[in-house]
Amino acid sequence: MYIGKSSELSRRAFVRRSAQLAAAGAASSYGLGLAGIAESAAFGATDEYKALVCVFLAGGNDHANTLIPYDPVNHSKYFAIRGHPDPATGQIVGFDRNQLLPTALVQDSHQVLTDDIRYALSPWMPRLKMRFDEGRLAPVLNVGTLEAPLTKAQYENGDKARFPRPQFLFSHNDQSSIWQSSQPEGARTGWGGRMSDLAQETNQNSMFTCINLAGASVFLNGETAVPYRITPSGPGMISGLRRNVQGSSTASRALDELIRSTDPNILKTDYTDISRRSIEYGAFINDALARSAVSTDFGSGNDLADQLSVVARLIASRNSLGVRRQVFYVTIKGFDSHSDLNAHQRLLGEVDYALDAFYRSTSEMGIANQVTLFTASDFGRTLSINGTGSDHGWGGHHFVLGGAVRGHRFYGTAPKVSLNSEDQVGRGRLLPSTSVDEYSATLAKWFGVAETELSSIQPNISRFANPDLGFMSNSNLH
Repeated sequence: MYIGKSSELSRRAFVRRSAQLAAAGAASSYGLGLAGIAESAAFGATDEYKALVCVFLAGGNDHANTLIPYDPVNHSKYFAIRGHPDPATGQIVGFDRNQLLPTALVQDSHQVLTDDIRYALSPWMPRLKMRFDEGRLAPVLNVGTLEAPLTKAQYENGDKARFPRPQFLFSHNDQSSIWQSSQPEGARTGWGGRMSDLAQETNQNSMFTCINLAGASVFLNGETAVPYRITPSGPGMISGLRRNVQGSSTASRALDELIRSTDPNILKTDYTDISRRSIEYGAFINDALARSAVSTDFGSGNDLADQLSVVARLIASRNSLGVRRQVFYVTIKGFDSHSDLNAHQRLLGEVDYALDAFYRSTSEMGIANQVTLFTASDFGRTLSINGTGSDHGWGGHHFVLGGAVRGHRFYGTAPKVSLNSEDQVGRGRLLPSTSVDEYSATLAKWFGVAETELSSIQPNISRFANPDLGFMSNSNLH
Protein backbone atom coordinates (compact mmCIF):
# COMPACT_ATOMS: atom_id res chain seq x y z
CA MET A 1 0.00 0.00 0.00
CA TYR A 2 1.24 3.47 -0.87
CA ILE A 3 0.34 6.52 1.21
CA GLY A 4 0.97 9.99 -0.15
CA LYS A 5 1.72 13.07 1.93
CA SER A 6 -1.84 14.38 1.72
CA SER A 7 -1.42 16.97 4.46
CA GLU A 8 1.60 18.47 2.74
CA LEU A 9 -0.15 18.49 -0.64
CA SER A 10 -3.26 20.07 0.87
CA ARG A 11 -1.17 22.81 2.47
CA ARG A 12 0.64 23.41 -0.80
CA ALA A 13 -2.64 23.54 -2.74
CA PHE A 14 -4.10 26.01 -0.25
CA VAL A 15 -1.12 28.35 -0.53
CA ARG A 16 -1.18 28.18 -4.32
CA ARG A 17 -4.90 28.83 -4.55
CA SER A 18 -4.45 31.79 -2.22
CA ALA A 19 -1.75 33.17 -4.49
CA GLN A 20 -4.02 32.78 -7.52
CA LEU A 21 -6.87 34.62 -5.80
CA ALA A 22 -4.50 37.37 -4.74
CA ALA A 23 -3.24 37.70 -8.31
CA ALA A 24 -6.79 38.00 -9.63
CA GLY A 25 -7.42 40.95 -7.36
CA ALA A 26 -4.11 42.72 -7.74
CA ALA A 27 -3.34 43.66 -11.31
CA SER A 28 -0.23 45.50 -10.17
CA SER A 29 1.44 42.18 -9.39
CA TYR A 30 1.80 41.64 -13.12
CA GLY A 31 3.74 44.84 -13.70
CA LEU A 32 7.15 44.57 -15.26
CA GLY A 33 9.81 44.93 -12.60
CA LEU A 34 7.70 43.73 -9.64
CA ALA A 35 8.32 40.48 -7.84
CA GLY A 36 5.92 37.62 -8.58
CA ILE A 37 3.44 36.30 -6.04
CA ALA A 38 4.81 32.96 -4.81
CA GLU A 39 5.12 30.70 -1.81
CA SER A 40 7.34 30.79 1.22
CA ALA A 41 11.04 30.69 0.43
CA ALA A 42 12.31 27.38 -0.92
CA PHE A 43 15.61 28.58 -2.35
CA GLY A 44 16.96 30.75 0.44
CA ALA A 45 18.77 34.04 0.00
CA THR A 46 21.15 33.75 -2.92
CA ASP A 47 22.29 35.87 -5.79
CA GLU A 48 23.50 32.87 -7.78
CA TYR A 49 21.79 32.26 -11.12
CA LYS A 50 20.72 28.73 -12.08
CA ALA A 51 18.86 27.39 -15.10
CA LEU A 52 17.44 24.02 -16.12
CA VAL A 53 16.93 23.25 -19.81
CA CYS A 54 14.68 20.33 -20.81
CA VAL A 55 15.34 18.91 -24.29
CA PHE A 56 12.38 16.72 -25.25
CA LEU A 57 13.07 14.08 -27.92
CA ALA A 58 9.52 13.87 -29.27
CA GLY A 59 8.28 10.53 -30.55
CA GLY A 60 10.12 8.11 -28.26
CA ASN A 61 13.89 7.85 -28.57
CA ASP A 62 15.44 4.52 -29.51
CA HIS A 63 17.83 4.25 -26.57
CA ALA A 64 19.41 0.99 -27.77
CA ASN A 65 20.93 2.72 -30.80
CA THR A 66 21.80 5.83 -28.77
CA LEU A 67 23.78 4.16 -25.98
CA ILE A 68 24.98 0.88 -27.46
CA PRO A 69 26.52 -2.19 -25.77
CA TYR A 70 30.19 -2.17 -26.73
CA ASP A 71 32.03 -4.89 -24.79
CA PRO A 72 32.36 -8.11 -26.86
CA VAL A 73 29.93 -10.26 -24.87
CA ASN A 74 27.06 -7.79 -24.64
CA HIS A 75 27.63 -6.40 -28.11
CA SER A 76 27.24 -9.91 -29.55
CA LYS A 77 23.87 -10.20 -27.78
CA TYR A 78 22.82 -6.81 -29.14
CA PHE A 79 23.96 -7.64 -32.67
CA ALA A 80 22.22 -11.02 -32.61
CA ILE A 81 18.95 -9.10 -32.14
CA ARG A 82 19.62 -6.06 -34.31
CA GLY A 83 22.22 -7.20 -36.83
CA HIS A 84 20.04 -9.11 -39.29
CA PRO A 85 19.52 -7.50 -42.73
CA ASP A 86 15.96 -6.45 -43.49
CA PRO A 87 14.61 -8.85 -46.16
CA ALA A 88 13.09 -6.00 -48.17
CA THR A 89 15.97 -3.51 -48.14
CA GLY A 90 19.03 -5.38 -46.93
CA GLN A 91 19.49 -2.62 -44.32
CA ILE A 92 21.04 -3.54 -40.97
CA VAL A 93 19.69 -1.68 -37.94
CA GLY A 94 22.47 -2.67 -35.53
CA PHE A 95 26.01 -1.28 -35.42
CA ASP A 96 29.05 -3.42 -35.99
CA ARG A 97 31.46 -3.18 -33.08
CA ASN A 98 34.23 -1.56 -35.11
CA GLN A 99 31.86 1.32 -35.93
CA LEU A 100 31.65 2.10 -32.21
CA LEU A 101 35.34 2.40 -31.42
CA PRO A 102 35.51 6.24 -31.79
CA THR A 103 32.58 6.79 -29.40
CA ALA A 104 33.28 4.03 -26.85
CA LEU A 105 32.86 5.32 -23.29
CA VAL A 106 35.24 4.41 -20.48
CA GLN A 107 33.71 5.10 -17.08
CA ASP A 108 35.49 5.42 -13.75
CA SER A 109 37.52 2.27 -13.15
CA HIS A 110 35.67 1.35 -9.95
CA GLN A 111 32.23 1.37 -11.59
CA VAL A 112 30.96 -2.05 -12.69
CA LEU A 113 27.61 -2.24 -14.50
CA THR A 114 25.19 -5.15 -15.01
CA ASP A 115 26.90 -8.12 -16.72
CA ASP A 116 30.08 -6.00 -16.95
CA ILE A 117 28.46 -4.10 -19.79
CA ARG A 118 30.32 -1.22 -21.41
CA TYR A 119 28.65 1.30 -23.69
CA ALA A 120 29.44 3.41 -26.72
CA LEU A 121 27.49 6.40 -27.90
CA SER A 122 26.03 6.42 -31.39
CA PRO A 123 28.77 7.05 -33.96
CA TRP A 124 26.85 10.26 -34.75
CA MET A 125 27.57 11.65 -31.27
CA PRO A 126 31.34 12.29 -31.05
CA ARG A 127 30.94 15.67 -29.33
CA LEU A 128 28.98 14.23 -26.43
CA LYS A 129 31.57 11.46 -26.13
CA MET A 130 34.12 14.23 -25.55
CA ARG A 131 31.88 15.81 -22.87
CA PHE A 132 31.58 12.42 -21.15
CA ASP A 133 35.36 12.08 -21.14
CA GLU A 134 35.61 15.57 -19.61
CA GLY A 135 33.22 14.60 -16.81
CA ARG A 136 30.46 16.97 -17.94
CA LEU A 137 28.00 14.40 -19.36
CA ALA A 138 26.21 11.77 -17.28
CA PRO A 139 24.06 9.04 -18.87
CA VAL A 140 21.15 8.03 -16.61
CA LEU A 141 20.06 4.48 -17.39
CA ASN A 142 16.59 3.01 -17.83
CA VAL A 143 14.52 6.01 -16.76
CA GLY A 144 10.76 5.90 -17.18
CA THR A 145 7.33 6.74 -15.85
CA LEU A 146 6.41 4.92 -12.64
CA GLU A 147 3.95 5.52 -9.83
CA ALA A 148 5.90 3.25 -7.47
CA PRO A 149 8.71 0.70 -7.78
CA LEU A 150 7.51 -2.23 -9.88
CA THR A 151 8.89 -5.71 -10.59
CA LYS A 152 8.10 -7.81 -13.62
CA ALA A 153 6.06 -10.22 -11.48
CA GLN A 154 4.05 -7.32 -10.07
CA TYR A 155 3.52 -5.91 -13.56
CA GLU A 156 2.28 -9.27 -14.84
CA ASN A 157 0.07 -9.74 -11.77
CA GLY A 158 -2.29 -7.12 -13.19
CA ASP A 159 -3.59 -5.95 -9.79
CA LYS A 160 -3.20 -2.23 -10.42
CA ALA A 161 -4.60 -1.27 -7.01
CA ARG A 162 -1.79 -3.15 -5.23
CA PHE A 163 0.85 -2.55 -7.88
CA PRO A 164 0.10 0.81 -9.54
CA ARG A 165 1.61 1.76 -12.87
CA PRO A 166 1.03 4.64 -15.30
CA GLN A 167 -2.07 4.50 -17.46
CA PHE A 168 -1.96 3.80 -21.19
CA LEU A 169 1.61 2.58 -21.42
CA PHE A 170 3.21 2.81 -24.88
CA SER A 171 0.83 5.62 -25.96
CA HIS A 172 2.55 8.76 -27.27
CA ASN A 173 0.15 11.38 -25.92
CA ASP A 174 -0.35 9.74 -22.55
CA GLN A 175 3.26 8.88 -21.85
CA SER A 176 4.54 12.25 -23.07
CA SER A 177 2.14 13.99 -20.70
CA ILE A 178 2.93 11.65 -17.80
CA TRP A 179 6.69 12.09 -18.36
CA GLN A 180 6.28 15.86 -18.15
CA SER A 181 3.76 16.00 -15.31
CA SER A 182 4.13 12.74 -13.29
CA GLN A 183 0.33 12.72 -13.34
CA PRO A 184 -2.24 11.06 -15.64
CA GLU A 185 -2.69 12.47 -19.14
CA GLY A 186 -4.77 15.64 -18.99
CA ALA A 187 -2.87 17.02 -15.97
CA ARG A 188 -2.83 20.81 -15.68
CA THR A 189 0.70 21.19 -14.29
CA GLY A 190 4.12 19.76 -15.07
CA TRP A 191 7.12 19.31 -12.81
CA GLY A 192 8.99 22.11 -14.58
CA GLY A 193 6.06 24.41 -13.84
CA ARG A 194 5.85 23.28 -10.23
CA MET A 195 9.55 24.09 -9.80
CA SER A 196 8.83 27.47 -11.37
CA ASP A 197 6.04 28.05 -8.83
CA LEU A 198 8.66 27.87 -6.10
CA ALA A 199 11.30 29.79 -8.06
CA GLN A 200 9.21 32.83 -9.00
CA GLU A 201 9.86 34.68 -5.78
CA THR A 202 13.61 34.71 -6.43
CA ASN A 203 13.09 36.67 -9.66
CA GLN A 204 12.50 40.38 -9.97
CA ASN A 205 10.45 39.69 -13.12
CA SER A 206 8.60 36.46 -12.36
CA MET A 207 7.04 36.25 -15.83
CA PHE A 208 10.42 35.15 -17.23
CA THR A 209 10.85 32.25 -14.79
CA CYS A 210 9.77 29.57 -17.26
CA ILE A 211 10.19 29.98 -21.02
CA ASN A 212 8.83 27.66 -23.70
CA LEU A 213 10.39 27.56 -27.18
CA ALA A 214 8.57 24.45 -28.36
CA GLY A 215 4.82 25.05 -28.42
CA ALA A 216 2.08 23.28 -26.47
CA SER A 217 3.41 21.30 -23.51
CA VAL A 218 2.31 20.65 -19.94
CA PHE A 219 5.91 20.59 -18.63
CA LEU A 220 6.16 24.31 -17.77
CA ASN A 221 2.59 24.86 -16.56
CA GLY A 222 2.47 25.63 -12.84
CA GLU A 223 -0.25 26.51 -10.36
CA THR A 224 0.84 30.14 -10.47
CA ALA A 225 3.72 30.07 -12.98
CA VAL A 226 2.75 30.65 -16.61
CA PRO A 227 5.34 29.92 -19.31
CA TYR A 228 6.42 32.78 -21.53
CA ARG A 229 6.20 31.68 -25.16
CA ILE A 230 8.97 32.58 -27.59
CA THR A 231 10.16 31.17 -30.93
CA PRO A 232 13.65 31.02 -32.46
CA SER A 233 12.72 34.10 -34.46
CA GLY A 234 11.65 36.05 -31.36
CA PRO A 235 8.60 36.63 -29.13
CA GLY A 236 5.14 35.92 -30.45
CA MET A 237 3.46 39.25 -31.14
CA ILE A 238 -0.15 40.03 -32.03
CA SER A 239 -0.14 40.09 -35.84
CA GLY A 240 -2.39 43.15 -36.08
CA LEU A 241 0.18 45.15 -34.12
CA ARG A 242 3.15 44.01 -36.17
CA ARG A 243 1.54 45.15 -39.40
CA ASN A 244 -1.49 47.20 -40.36
CA VAL A 245 -4.88 45.50 -40.00
CA GLN A 246 -6.10 44.96 -43.57
CA GLY A 247 -3.70 47.69 -44.67
CA SER A 248 -5.10 50.29 -42.26
CA SER A 249 -2.85 51.98 -39.71
CA THR A 250 -5.99 53.49 -38.15
CA ALA A 251 -7.41 50.01 -37.56
CA SER A 252 -4.14 48.91 -35.96
CA ARG A 253 -4.17 51.88 -33.57
CA ALA A 254 -7.79 51.10 -32.68
CA LEU A 255 -6.85 47.48 -31.95
CA ASP A 256 -3.99 48.63 -29.73
CA GLU A 257 -6.30 50.99 -27.79
CA LEU A 258 -8.90 48.25 -27.44
CA ILE A 259 -6.35 45.78 -26.08
CA ARG A 260 -4.99 48.31 -23.59
CA SER A 261 -8.37 49.67 -22.44
CA THR A 262 -9.54 49.06 -18.87
CA ASP A 263 -12.87 47.73 -17.63
CA PRO A 264 -14.51 47.65 -14.19
CA ASN A 265 -15.09 43.89 -14.55
CA ILE A 266 -12.17 42.17 -12.82
CA LEU A 267 -12.03 39.27 -15.30
CA LYS A 268 -12.03 41.59 -18.31
CA THR A 269 -9.37 43.70 -16.65
CA ASP A 270 -7.29 40.60 -16.00
CA TYR A 271 -7.59 39.50 -19.65
CA THR A 272 -6.68 42.99 -20.83
CA ASP A 273 -3.67 42.98 -18.51
CA ILE A 274 -2.44 39.68 -19.97
CA SER A 275 -2.77 41.02 -23.53
CA ARG A 276 -1.04 44.28 -22.62
CA ARG A 277 1.83 42.37 -20.99
CA SER A 278 2.19 40.29 -24.13
CA ILE A 279 2.75 43.47 -26.15
CA GLU A 280 5.05 45.12 -23.62
CA TYR A 281 7.14 42.03 -22.86
CA GLY A 282 7.60 41.26 -26.55
CA ALA A 283 9.40 44.57 -27.03
CA PHE A 284 11.31 44.07 -23.77
CA ILE A 285 12.50 40.59 -24.79
CA ASN A 286 13.44 41.76 -28.28
CA ASP A 287 15.53 44.54 -26.78
CA ALA A 288 17.23 42.14 -24.35
CA LEU A 289 18.02 39.68 -27.15
CA ALA A 290 19.38 42.45 -29.34
CA ARG A 291 21.83 43.44 -26.59
CA SER A 292 22.83 39.92 -25.52
CA ALA A 293 26.36 38.88 -26.38
CA VAL A 294 26.78 35.21 -27.29
CA SER A 295 29.71 34.49 -29.58
CA THR A 296 29.16 30.73 -29.97
CA ASP A 297 28.43 29.54 -33.51
CA PHE A 298 25.22 27.46 -33.40
CA GLY A 299 25.32 26.83 -37.16
CA SER A 300 22.24 26.85 -39.35
CA GLY A 301 19.62 24.40 -40.52
CA ASN A 302 19.34 22.69 -37.13
CA ASP A 303 16.04 23.55 -35.42
CA LEU A 304 17.17 22.32 -32.00
CA ALA A 305 20.35 24.39 -32.23
CA ASP A 306 18.23 27.41 -33.22
CA GLN A 307 16.09 26.97 -30.09
CA LEU A 308 19.09 26.50 -27.83
CA SER A 309 20.75 29.55 -29.37
CA VAL A 310 17.81 31.65 -28.15
CA VAL A 311 18.01 29.99 -24.72
CA ALA A 312 21.71 30.94 -24.56
CA ARG A 313 20.94 34.54 -25.52
CA LEU A 314 18.19 34.75 -22.89
CA ILE A 315 20.58 33.39 -20.27
CA ALA A 316 23.13 35.98 -21.36
CA SER A 317 20.39 38.59 -20.75
CA ARG A 318 19.54 37.27 -17.28
CA ASN A 319 20.51 40.48 -15.48
CA SER A 320 18.46 42.76 -17.71
CA LEU A 321 15.55 40.29 -17.50
CA GLY A 322 15.77 40.36 -13.70
CA VAL A 323 15.95 36.60 -13.10
CA ARG A 324 17.98 34.29 -10.86
CA ARG A 325 16.14 31.02 -11.56
CA GLN A 326 14.82 29.86 -14.95
CA VAL A 327 13.42 26.68 -16.51
CA PHE A 328 13.42 26.28 -20.31
CA TYR A 329 11.70 23.78 -22.60
CA VAL A 330 12.85 22.95 -26.15
CA THR A 331 12.11 19.97 -28.39
CA ILE A 332 13.22 18.10 -31.48
CA LYS A 333 10.69 15.98 -33.38
CA GLY A 334 10.96 12.83 -35.48
CA PHE A 335 11.93 10.10 -32.99
CA ASP A 336 8.97 7.80 -33.74
CA SER A 337 11.27 5.45 -35.63
CA HIS A 338 9.03 2.54 -36.62
CA SER A 339 10.66 2.08 -40.01
CA ASP A 340 13.87 4.10 -40.34
CA LEU A 341 16.54 3.99 -37.68
CA ASN A 342 18.97 5.48 -40.18
CA ALA A 343 16.94 8.71 -39.97
CA HIS A 344 17.15 8.32 -36.19
CA GLN A 345 20.93 8.49 -36.40
CA ARG A 346 20.77 11.75 -38.35
CA LEU A 347 18.56 13.16 -35.60
CA LEU A 348 21.10 12.09 -32.99
CA GLY A 349 23.73 13.96 -35.01
CA GLU A 350 21.62 17.12 -34.72
CA VAL A 351 21.22 16.53 -30.97
CA ASP A 352 24.97 16.01 -30.61
CA TYR A 353 25.79 19.27 -32.42
CA ALA A 354 23.11 21.37 -30.69
CA LEU A 355 23.84 20.17 -27.13
CA ASP A 356 27.56 20.63 -27.57
CA ALA A 357 27.12 24.15 -28.99
CA PHE A 358 24.89 25.05 -26.04
CA TYR A 359 27.39 23.71 -23.52
CA ARG A 360 30.19 25.66 -25.22
CA SER A 361 28.07 28.82 -25.03
CA THR A 362 27.61 28.45 -21.27
CA SER A 363 31.35 27.83 -20.88
CA GLU A 364 32.17 30.92 -22.92
CA MET A 365 29.82 32.95 -20.70
CA GLY A 366 31.54 31.54 -17.61
CA ILE A 367 28.39 29.97 -16.19
CA ALA A 368 28.59 26.32 -17.27
CA ASN A 369 28.30 25.22 -13.64
CA GLN A 370 25.07 27.22 -13.26
CA VAL A 371 23.20 25.75 -16.25
CA THR A 372 22.13 22.12 -16.55
CA LEU A 373 20.60 20.58 -19.66
CA PHE A 374 18.81 17.23 -19.59
CA THR A 375 16.94 15.04 -22.07
CA ALA A 376 13.46 13.56 -21.87
CA SER A 377 11.23 11.60 -24.26
CA ASP A 378 7.81 9.94 -24.51
CA PHE A 379 9.36 6.53 -23.80
CA GLY A 380 12.16 4.24 -24.93
CA ARG A 381 11.67 1.65 -27.66
CA THR A 382 11.80 -2.12 -28.12
CA LEU A 383 15.16 -3.84 -28.45
CA SER A 384 13.55 -6.14 -31.02
CA ILE A 385 13.25 -4.56 -34.44
CA ASN A 386 10.35 -4.01 -36.79
CA GLY A 387 11.98 -4.33 -40.20
CA THR A 388 14.25 -1.28 -40.14
CA GLY A 389 12.75 0.36 -37.07
CA SER A 390 11.59 -0.31 -33.52
CA ASP A 391 8.28 -0.05 -31.67
CA HIS A 392 7.00 1.81 -28.62
CA GLY A 393 8.68 0.86 -25.36
CA TRP A 394 8.83 2.11 -21.76
CA GLY A 395 12.15 2.83 -20.03
CA GLY A 396 15.04 4.49 -21.84
CA HIS A 397 18.43 6.14 -21.32
CA HIS A 398 18.88 9.90 -20.90
CA PHE A 399 21.66 12.45 -20.65
CA VAL A 400 22.45 15.28 -18.24
CA LEU A 401 24.98 17.89 -19.40
CA GLY A 402 26.57 20.81 -17.56
CA GLY A 403 29.43 22.09 -15.49
CA ALA A 404 27.87 20.87 -12.23
CA VAL A 405 27.26 17.35 -13.57
CA ARG A 406 29.25 14.51 -12.03
CA GLY A 407 30.06 12.89 -15.34
CA HIS A 408 32.46 10.21 -16.57
CA ARG A 409 30.21 7.57 -15.01
CA PHE A 410 26.71 6.10 -15.38
CA TYR A 411 23.75 6.46 -13.03
CA GLY A 412 20.91 4.05 -12.42
CA THR A 413 20.90 0.34 -13.25
CA ALA A 414 22.04 -0.93 -16.64
CA PRO A 415 19.48 -3.31 -18.18
CA LYS A 416 20.39 -6.73 -19.49
CA VAL A 417 20.71 -7.12 -23.24
CA SER A 418 17.79 -9.48 -23.62
CA LEU A 419 14.25 -9.94 -24.87
CA ASN A 420 13.03 -11.97 -21.88
CA SER A 421 14.88 -10.91 -18.72
CA GLU A 422 13.32 -9.71 -15.47
CA ASP A 423 13.97 -6.06 -16.29
CA GLN A 424 11.80 -5.91 -19.41
CA VAL A 425 8.15 -6.64 -20.23
CA GLY A 426 8.32 -8.19 -23.68
CA ARG A 427 10.23 -7.59 -26.94
CA GLY A 428 12.96 -5.80 -25.02
CA ARG A 429 10.65 -3.10 -23.60
CA LEU A 430 12.52 -1.95 -20.51
CA LEU A 431 10.74 -1.97 -17.17
CA PRO A 432 12.09 1.29 -15.71
CA SER A 433 14.53 0.86 -12.84
CA THR A 434 14.81 4.63 -12.28
CA SER A 435 11.67 6.72 -12.06
CA VAL A 436 11.14 10.10 -13.67
CA ASP A 437 10.40 11.21 -10.09
CA GLU A 438 13.95 10.37 -8.96
CA TYR A 439 15.46 11.90 -12.10
CA SER A 440 13.54 15.17 -11.68
CA ALA A 441 13.99 15.34 -7.89
CA THR A 442 17.78 15.17 -8.36
CA LEU A 443 17.58 18.10 -10.77
CA ALA A 444 15.21 19.98 -8.46
CA LYS A 445 17.56 19.68 -5.48
CA TRP A 446 20.43 21.11 -7.51
CA PHE A 447 18.11 23.89 -8.71
CA GLY A 448 17.51 24.86 -5.08
CA VAL A 449 14.30 23.08 -4.08
CA ALA A 450 14.48 22.10 -0.41
CA GLU A 451 14.16 18.45 0.58
CA THR A 452 10.93 19.27 2.38
CA GLU A 453 9.48 20.74 -0.83
CA LEU A 454 10.23 17.79 -3.14
CA SER A 455 6.77 16.29 -2.64
CA SER A 456 5.26 19.45 -4.15
CA ILE A 457 7.34 18.82 -7.29
CA GLN A 458 6.86 15.04 -7.37
CA PRO A 459 3.99 13.85 -5.15
CA ASN A 460 5.12 10.20 -5.39
CA ILE A 461 8.77 10.77 -4.52
CA SER A 462 8.44 9.26 -1.02
CA ARG A 463 7.70 5.89 -2.64
CA PHE A 464 11.17 5.69 -4.18
CA ALA A 465 14.50 4.93 -2.54
CA ASN A 466 16.65 7.55 -4.32
CA PRO A 467 15.35 11.13 -4.24
CA ASP A 468 18.92 12.09 -5.18
CA LEU A 469 20.61 9.90 -7.80
CA GLY A 470 23.91 11.71 -7.25
CA PHE A 471 24.62 12.94 -10.77
CA MET A 472 24.62 16.63 -9.73
CA SER A 473 27.21 18.41 -7.62
CA ASN A 474 25.69 20.80 -5.10
CA SER A 475 28.98 22.63 -4.65
CA ASN A 476 29.79 25.71 -6.71
CA LEU A 477 32.34 24.67 -9.31
CA HIS A 478 34.32 27.50 -10.89
